[in-house]
Amino acid sequence: MHAVLSRPEDHRLTTEVATQPVLRSLSGRTAIVTGSTRGIGEGIARALAEAGCNLVLNGRRSSEEGEPFADAIAATWNVEVRYHAADLRTSSHVERLAAYAQEQFGTVDILVNNAGIQHVAPIEAFADECWDNVLSLNLTAAFHAIKGVLPGMRTHGWGRIINIASVHSLVASPNKCAYVAAKHGLLGLTKVVALETANDGITCNAICPGWVLTELVQHQVEARATASGMCPEEARIDLLRAKQPMFEFSSVESIGALTVFLCSSHARTMTGAAYTMDGGWAAV
Repeated sequence: MHAVLSRPEDHRLTTEVATQPVLRSLSGRTAIVTGSTRGIGEGIARALAEAGCNLVLNGRRSSEEGEPFADAIAATWNVEVRYHAADLRTSSHVERLAAYAQEQFGTVDILVNNAGIQHVAPIEAFADECWDNVLSLNLTAAFHAIKGVLPGMRTHGWGRIINIASVHSLVASPNKCAYVAAKHGLLGLTKVVALETANDGITCNAICPGWVLTELVQHQVEARATASGMCPEEARIDLLRAKQPMFEFSSVESIGALTVFLCSSHARTMTGAAYTMDGGWAAV
């Protein structure tokens, strides 16, 4: 039998994984989470805060509205939280967001590109302005944010970039040309960043949710029930069955938990991948 020799750094990594606590596993880390004042982004922000991560939140709320929201998360999990009301459709605002986070905390360890918008119309009726807005927020903003934080991540030899890319980065739906194009592009960007940072202690992955039970989606279920005369449970299944084999919504808490895992040392070799949480949508 041949002996297997391991490198000294292998022992260090094994010890890191074995001794890392489940809770507060990201203590001392700093994350930017875009679109984090509601829905999926809020769920991710709360999960990272629970893991001990300091945060810079961003969303469509004004500073007057966003700062109390940030303070509430800080108080709940005893972490430092800031709010920055950057308009991510403008590249200079994205650059300011990245710079602000670095000024406040010294470094950005984790970037979650979650902010996004949707517009639904056939291609012939799809307004040019709507195309530009969807692409700028869902794709171009992620590019500028990554570009803004990568130098610091390389300097510190550690980083996690997570793009919330949607099942529509893998499959298409009619009347969503801009959204599908942006999400496909975001997955491509994810892969390129992963290749360029493969040996720098940095990973870049995409999470691709299907139907997620956010407040907005709950309103859709209720509206469908009212319009059709269905009971809420029938309306829920009717909404899901159009795309998903599994008649169950994903939760923002589950997406937050996956995000925390992808930031952990256990996921240090997981990069350039698309992780679906879609009830089998992309499997059809």
